[in-house]
Amino acid sequence: MRRWLGALALAGTMVTLLGGCVQPTGTDGDLTGGWPALRPPQPFVPSSGVCLPRITVVVQASTYETVDCTRNHLAEALHVGAFTGRTARAENRPDPGSPALRTARTECDKRVREVLGGDWRSARLSLTIAVPTTSAWSAGARWYRCDVAETDSIDNARPVNRIGSLRGALVGDSPLSHSCFDPKLISGNLNYMAPVLCSEPHRAEFVGVYQEEDMTWEEFGRADAQVHRRCMELVANFAAVPVNSDLSYRTGSIFYPPSQREWEEGDRGIRCFLWSDDRKLTRSMRGAGPTGLPVI
Repeated sequence: MRRWLGALALAGTMVTLLGGCVQPTGTDGDLTGGWPALRPPQPFVPSSGVCLPRITVVVQASTYETVDCTRNHLAEALHVGAFTGRTARAENRPDPGSPALRTARTECDKRVREVLGGDWRSARLSLTIAVPTTSAWSAGARWYRCDVAETDSIDNARPVNRIGSLRGALVGDSPLSHSCFDPKLISGNLNYMAPVLCSEPHRAEFVGVYQEEDMTWEEFGRADAQVHRRCMELVANFAAVPVNSDLSYRTGSIFYPPSQREWEEGDRGIRCFLWSDDRKLTRSMRGAGPTGLPVI
């Protein structure tokens, strides 16, 4: 009973104290009047034009980190876009292989080309699409990020540390661009492509990229003859020789497709190379013509 009486007495004291409060002169008594309303919380959106210490396909706000591009880094965020329309209204984040993610990659490809000054597939570069976490998507995040990294070689897409921004990296004669190679074979099969100067003896040269629009990944795996034919057209255009029955006696082709994950995300760019099986070349075959690339 004492405990109840003590609480009651304290309450009475508080009432007395509060009842003794006097409104200061010049105030209206409204403690919130004139204060701006707090804005609703906004979902985290990563920045573009910044460099990154790591590569990830899912970005968490709690571990988000950027570095100065003049310091060592693994990738650079060259564009941040937004999912729109039906995709933005969807309950779940787009999955790899979905039309929405392919659309995002197409936009990334366009934006990245503009920033680099050329096709990233023509160089030792890779493109990764990063998206929010599932919890961030549920909270309203609808962004995607286009990250580009320098890679070790045409055979090894492992990102390497670099210093400096990639902005304008493919304008003019770039050390990142694919050029001439001396392929190394084991038992007649391509082992790896060793990059060399075009003035050094070599058997292969990068000629361009074509887009394979219609095939599934499984169909592409069975379409070597069709891919070879498309690459040979690029070879002929690069070397300025006619596309006719003599073409296969002048040169061959090597091609590098995207990985299955990249294919399912929408990257259908096939890298094509001129291949000289019967002789070593000591100059670029660009514009060489029938005399520079004769029938043998």
